[in-house]
Amino acid sequence: MSCRVVSLDHNPKWVSLWSNVSPLHPHWKEKLILFLVIKLELRMSSFPCEHKSPVDLGSGNFGCTHYRRRCKIRAPCCDEIFDCRHCHNESKNSMEVNPIDRHDIPRHELKRVICSLCDTEQEVQQQCFHCGVCMGKYFCSKCKFFDDDISKQQYHCNECGICRTGGKENFFHCNRCGCCYSTLLNDSHNCVERAMHHNCPVCFEFLFETTKDITVLPCGHTIHLECVKELQQHFQYACPLCSKSYCDMSRVWKKLDQQVALTPMPQMYLNKMVWILCNDCGETSEVNFHIVAHKCLNCNSYNTKQTRGGPPS
Repeated sequence: MSCRVVSLDHNPKWVSLWSNVSPLHPHWKEKLILFLVIKLELRMSSFPCEHKSPVDLGSGNFGCTHYRRRCKIRAPCCDEIFDCRHCHNESKNSMEVNPIDRHDIPRHELKRVICSLCDTEQEVQQQCFHCGVCMGKYFCSKCKFFDDDISKQQYHCNECGICRTGGKENFFHCNRCGCCYSTLLNDSHNCVERAMHHNCPVCFEFLFETTKDITVLPCGHTIHLECVKELQQHFQYACPLCSKSYCDMSRVWKKLDQQVALTPMPQMYLNKMVWILCNDCGETSEVNFHIVAHKCLNCNSYNTKQTRGGPPS
Protein backbone atom coordinates (compact mmCIF):
# COMPACT_ATOMS: atom_id res chain seq x y z
CA MET A 1 0.00 0.00 0.00
CA SER A 2 1.44 3.34 -1.03
CA CYS A 3 1.78 6.34 1.25
CA ARG A 4 -0.79 9.09 0.99
CA VAL A 5 0.58 12.64 1.11
CA VAL A 6 -1.67 15.18 2.77
CA SER A 7 -1.31 18.71 1.40
CA LEU A 8 -2.43 21.59 3.58
CA ASP A 9 -2.50 23.95 0.60
CA HIS A 10 -5.06 21.92 -1.40
CA ASN A 11 -7.32 20.80 1.40
CA PRO A 12 -10.30 23.22 1.69
CA LYS A 13 -10.90 22.16 5.29
CA TRP A 14 -7.37 23.12 6.36
CA VAL A 15 -7.33 26.29 4.25
CA SER A 16 -10.59 27.44 5.77
CA LEU A 17 -9.28 26.80 9.26
CA TRP A 18 -6.03 28.65 8.52
CA SER A 19 -7.91 31.68 7.14
CA ASN A 20 -9.78 32.00 10.42
CA VAL A 21 -6.54 32.04 12.41
CA SER A 22 -5.08 35.21 10.92
CA PRO A 23 -6.83 37.67 13.30
CA LEU A 24 -5.59 35.74 16.33
CA HIS A 25 -2.74 36.77 18.59
CA PRO A 26 0.60 35.34 17.32
CA HIS A 27 0.92 33.24 20.48
CA TRP A 28 -2.37 31.42 19.86
CA LYS A 29 -1.63 31.13 16.16
CA GLU A 30 1.60 29.31 17.02
CA LYS A 31 -0.30 27.01 19.40
CA LEU A 32 -2.84 26.16 16.70
CA ILE A 33 -0.16 25.45 14.10
CA LEU A 34 1.53 23.09 16.55
CA PHE A 35 -1.79 21.37 17.19
CA LEU A 36 -2.33 20.88 13.46
CA VAL A 37 1.15 19.40 13.05
CA ILE A 38 0.54 16.90 15.86
CA LYS A 39 -2.88 16.10 14.41
CA LEU A 40 -1.24 15.42 11.06
CA GLU A 41 1.32 13.15 12.74
CA LEU A 42 -1.51 11.19 14.34
CA ARG A 43 -3.22 10.73 10.96
CA MET A 44 -0.01 9.72 9.22
CA SER A 45 0.83 7.23 11.99
CA SER A 46 -2.12 5.08 10.87
CA PHE A 47 -0.49 4.46 7.45
CA PRO A 48 1.55 1.22 7.12
CA CYS A 49 4.54 3.12 5.69
CA GLU A 50 4.92 5.44 8.67
CA HIS A 51 4.62 3.37 11.91
CA LYS A 52 5.33 6.34 14.21
CA SER A 53 5.81 5.12 17.77
CA PRO A 54 4.06 6.85 20.71
CA VAL A 55 7.56 7.35 22.12
CA ASP A 56 8.42 9.75 19.28
CA LEU A 57 5.00 11.33 18.70
CA GLY A 58 5.32 15.07 19.36
CA SER A 59 8.86 14.67 20.70
CA GLY A 60 10.71 17.99 20.77
CA ASN A 61 7.58 20.04 20.04
CA PHE A 62 6.52 20.59 23.65
CA GLY A 63 8.15 21.90 26.79
CA CYS A 64 9.79 25.11 27.94
CA THR A 65 13.19 26.80 27.95
CA HIS A 66 14.36 24.38 30.64
CA TYR A 67 13.16 20.98 29.38
CA ARG A 68 11.58 19.41 26.31
CA ARG A 69 8.73 17.23 27.55
CA ARG A 70 5.18 16.30 26.63
CA CYS A 71 3.46 17.09 29.90
CA LYS A 72 2.87 19.89 32.34
CA ILE A 73 2.84 19.65 36.13
CA ARG A 74 0.31 20.68 38.73
CA ALA A 75 2.20 22.20 41.64
CA PRO A 76 1.19 20.51 44.92
CA CYS A 77 1.96 23.69 46.86
CA CYS A 78 -0.27 26.21 45.04
CA ASP A 79 -2.36 23.91 42.80
CA GLU A 80 -1.33 25.84 39.66
CA ILE A 81 -0.12 24.40 36.33
CA PHE A 82 3.40 25.02 35.02
CA ASP A 83 5.68 23.56 32.35
CA CYS A 84 8.30 22.49 34.93
CA ARG A 85 9.49 23.18 38.47
CA HIS A 86 11.90 25.88 37.29
CA CYS A 87 9.06 27.74 35.56
CA HIS A 88 7.13 27.54 38.83
CA ASN A 89 10.03 28.78 40.95
CA GLU A 90 10.86 31.64 38.59
CA SER A 91 7.23 32.74 38.49
CA LYS A 92 6.57 32.48 42.21
CA ASN A 93 9.85 34.03 43.35
CA SER A 94 9.97 36.94 40.91
CA MET A 95 6.35 37.84 40.17
CA GLU A 96 4.68 37.47 43.56
CA VAL A 97 4.37 40.90 45.19
CA ASN A 98 3.85 39.54 48.68
CA PRO A 99 7.10 37.97 49.98
CA ILE A 100 5.04 35.48 51.99
CA ASP A 101 3.67 33.99 48.75
CA ARG A 102 7.14 33.36 47.28
CA HIS A 103 8.18 29.72 47.42
CA ASP A 104 9.85 26.81 45.62
CA ILE A 105 7.97 23.72 44.56
CA PRO A 106 8.56 20.56 46.65
CA ARG A 107 9.65 18.48 43.66
CA HIS A 108 9.29 15.06 45.29
CA GLU A 109 5.69 15.77 46.35
CA LEU A 110 4.44 16.15 42.77
CA LYS A 111 1.38 13.95 42.22
CA ARG A 112 -0.42 15.18 39.07
CA VAL A 113 0.66 15.87 35.48
CA ILE A 114 -1.24 17.00 32.36
CA CYS A 115 -0.53 15.42 28.97
CA SER A 116 0.42 18.11 26.45
CA LEU A 117 -1.17 16.24 23.53
CA CYS A 118 -4.59 15.34 24.90
CA ASP A 119 -4.75 17.62 28.01
CA THR A 120 -5.64 14.69 30.26
CA GLU A 121 -4.73 15.21 33.92
CA GLN A 122 -3.48 12.08 35.63
CA GLU A 123 -1.12 10.63 38.21
CA VAL A 124 2.62 10.81 37.57
CA GLN A 125 3.62 8.15 35.04
CA GLN A 126 5.74 7.98 31.90
CA GLN A 127 2.96 7.17 29.42
CA CYS A 128 -0.37 8.96 29.18
CA PHE A 129 -3.14 6.51 30.06
CA HIS A 130 -5.55 8.28 27.68
CA CYS A 131 -3.63 8.71 24.40
CA GLY A 132 -0.64 6.44 25.13
CA VAL A 133 2.00 9.06 24.29
CA CYS A 134 5.34 8.95 26.11
CA MET A 135 5.51 12.17 28.13
CA GLY A 136 9.28 11.98 28.49
CA LYS A 137 11.88 9.64 26.99
CA TYR A 138 13.74 9.95 30.29
CA PHE A 139 11.51 9.45 33.31
CA CYS A 140 12.39 9.21 37.00
CA SER A 141 9.61 8.05 39.28
CA LYS A 142 11.56 9.16 42.37
CA CYS A 143 12.08 12.77 41.24
CA LYS A 144 8.84 12.93 39.19
CA PHE A 145 11.02 14.16 36.34
CA PHE A 146 10.43 14.04 32.56
CA ASP A 147 12.79 14.99 29.72
CA ASP A 148 12.74 14.21 25.99
CA ASP A 149 16.36 15.26 25.47
CA ILE A 150 18.18 12.06 26.44
CA SER A 151 21.45 13.36 24.96
CA LYS A 152 22.07 14.83 28.43
CA GLN A 153 22.62 11.25 29.69
CA GLN A 154 20.47 11.71 32.77
CA TYR A 155 20.75 9.37 35.74
CA HIS A 156 19.38 9.25 39.26
CA CYS A 157 21.83 9.38 42.17
CA ASN A 158 20.35 7.74 45.25
CA GLU A 159 22.88 9.44 47.55
CA CYS A 160 22.13 12.92 46.17
CA GLY A 161 18.43 12.12 46.00
CA ILE A 162 18.03 13.87 42.63
CA CYS A 163 18.68 13.29 38.92
CA ARG A 164 21.93 14.47 37.38
CA THR A 165 23.29 14.68 33.82
CA GLY A 166 26.47 13.52 32.11
CA GLY A 167 26.21 9.72 32.38
CA LYS A 168 26.43 7.67 35.58
CA GLU A 169 29.67 6.01 34.43
CA ASN A 170 31.40 9.42 34.26
CA PHE A 171 30.66 10.48 37.85
CA PHE A 172 31.14 9.25 41.41
CA HIS A 173 29.42 10.32 44.61
CA CYS A 174 31.68 11.72 47.34
CA ASN A 175 30.03 10.99 50.68
CA ARG A 176 31.95 13.69 52.53
CA CYS A 177 31.25 16.42 49.96
CA GLY A 178 27.70 15.12 49.61
CA CYS A 179 27.56 15.45 45.81
CA CYS A 180 28.60 13.89 42.51
CA TYR A 181 31.93 14.77 40.89
CA SER A 182 33.59 13.78 37.64
CA THR A 183 35.66 10.58 37.88
CA LEU A 184 38.64 12.73 36.82
CA LEU A 185 38.54 14.25 40.33
CA ASN A 186 38.27 10.93 42.17
CA ASP A 187 41.78 11.06 43.65
CA SER A 188 42.60 14.74 43.28
CA HIS A 189 39.81 16.90 44.73
CA ASN A 190 39.95 18.44 48.19
CA CYS A 191 36.96 17.32 50.24
CA VAL A 192 34.79 20.07 51.67
CA GLU A 193 31.84 18.89 53.73
CA ARG A 194 28.55 19.47 51.88
CA ALA A 195 30.49 21.32 49.18
CA MET A 196 27.50 22.04 46.94
CA HIS A 197 24.85 22.52 49.62
CA HIS A 198 25.20 26.30 49.53
CA ASN A 199 24.61 29.23 47.21
CA CYS A 200 27.07 30.20 44.49
CA PRO A 201 29.32 32.89 46.03
CA VAL A 202 28.88 35.07 42.92
CA CYS A 203 25.25 34.79 41.75
CA PHE A 204 23.80 33.23 44.95
CA GLU A 205 21.89 30.46 43.15
CA PHE A 206 21.63 27.23 45.16
CA LEU A 207 24.32 25.00 43.64
CA PHE A 208 23.00 21.58 44.61
CA GLU A 209 19.95 21.85 42.36
CA THR A 210 21.31 24.13 39.64
CA THR A 211 21.07 23.17 35.96
CA LYS A 212 24.20 25.16 35.05
CA ASP A 213 27.75 23.78 34.80
CA ILE A 214 29.70 23.74 38.07
CA THR A 215 33.45 23.65 38.61
CA VAL A 216 35.42 22.59 41.67
CA LEU A 217 38.22 24.99 42.59
CA PRO A 218 41.59 23.62 43.84
CA CYS A 219 40.60 24.63 47.37
CA GLY A 220 37.55 22.33 47.17
CA HIS A 221 34.88 25.02 47.00
CA THR A 222 32.30 24.86 44.21
CA ILE A 223 31.06 27.63 41.93
CA HIS A 224 29.29 28.06 38.60
CA LEU A 225 31.66 27.77 35.66
CA GLU A 226 30.22 30.91 34.07
CA CYS A 227 30.71 32.78 37.35
CA VAL A 228 34.41 31.81 37.40
CA LYS A 229 34.75 33.20 33.87
CA GLU A 230 33.08 36.41 35.02
CA LEU A 231 35.58 36.69 37.89
CA GLN A 232 38.44 36.30 35.41
CA GLN A 233 37.01 39.08 33.26
CA HIS A 234 37.31 41.35 36.30
CA PHE A 235 40.85 40.09 37.08
CA GLN A 236 39.76 38.23 40.19
CA TYR A 237 41.78 35.01 40.49
CA ALA A 238 41.05 34.01 44.10
CA CYS A 239 38.24 31.90 45.54
CA PRO A 240 35.47 34.23 46.80
CA LEU A 241 35.07 32.05 49.91
CA CYS A 242 38.61 31.36 51.15
CA SER A 243 40.70 33.76 48.99
CA LYS A 244 43.05 31.01 47.75
CA SER A 245 44.34 31.37 44.19
CA TYR A 246 42.46 29.04 41.83
CA CYS A 247 44.91 29.20 38.89
CA ASP A 248 48.66 29.35 38.26
CA MET A 249 49.79 32.84 39.30
CA SER A 250 53.57 32.34 38.97
CA ARG A 251 53.86 34.76 36.04
CA VAL A 252 51.94 37.42 37.92
CA TRP A 253 54.20 37.00 40.96
CA LYS A 254 57.29 37.50 38.76
CA LYS A 255 55.86 40.75 37.42
CA LEU A 256 55.15 41.89 40.96
CA ASP A 257 58.76 41.06 41.88
CA GLN A 258 59.87 43.48 39.16
CA GLN A 259 57.33 46.12 40.24
CA VAL A 260 58.49 45.96 43.87
CA ALA A 261 62.15 46.22 42.81
CA LEU A 262 61.39 49.28 40.66
CA THR A 263 59.43 51.05 43.42
CA PRO A 264 61.82 52.29 46.14
CA MET A 265 60.28 53.15 49.49
CA PRO A 266 60.88 56.47 51.30
CA GLN A 267 63.68 56.55 53.87
CA MET A 268 61.25 56.50 56.82
CA TYR A 269 59.82 53.12 55.68
CA LEU A 270 63.03 51.32 54.71
CA ASN A 271 63.27 49.37 57.98
CA LYS A 272 59.55 49.13 58.67
CA MET A 273 58.48 45.50 59.30
CA VAL A 274 54.94 44.07 59.15
CA TRP A 275 53.30 40.69 59.70
CA ILE A 276 51.38 39.12 56.82
CA LEU A 277 49.14 36.07 56.35
CA CYS A 278 49.38 34.14 53.09
CA ASN A 279 45.98 33.20 51.64
CA ASP A 280 47.54 30.41 49.55
CA CYS A 281 49.61 28.43 52.08
CA GLY A 282 48.25 29.82 55.36
CA GLU A 283 51.70 30.73 56.76
CA THR A 284 52.47 33.99 58.58
CA SER A 285 55.65 35.95 57.87
CA GLU A 286 57.38 39.13 59.03
CA VAL A 287 58.43 41.10 55.95
CA ASN A 288 59.52 44.60 54.97
CA PHE A 289 56.60 46.95 54.47
CA HIS A 290 56.00 47.90 50.83
CA ILE A 291 53.31 49.99 49.20
CA VAL A 292 52.95 47.63 46.17
CA ALA A 293 52.55 44.18 47.74
CA HIS A 294 53.91 41.81 50.37
CA LYS A 295 55.50 38.50 49.39
CA CYS A 296 55.06 35.30 51.41
CA LEU A 297 58.44 33.95 52.54
CA ASN A 298 57.13 30.37 52.48
CA CYS A 299 55.54 29.95 49.02
CA ASN A 300 56.55 33.23 47.27
CA SER A 301 52.91 34.18 46.72
CA TYR A 302 51.74 37.78 46.74
CA ASN A 303 48.22 36.70 47.65
CA THR A 304 48.70 37.98 51.20
CA LYS A 305 47.11 40.36 53.66
CA GLN A 306 48.70 42.44 56.37
CA THR A 307 47.78 41.43 59.91
CA ARG A 308 50.03 43.56 62.15
CA GLY A 309 52.21 46.63 61.87
CA GLY A 310 52.15 49.28 59.18
CA PRO A 311 53.04 52.94 58.58
CA PRO A 312 52.88 55.22 61.62
CA SER A 313 49.74 57.31 61.83
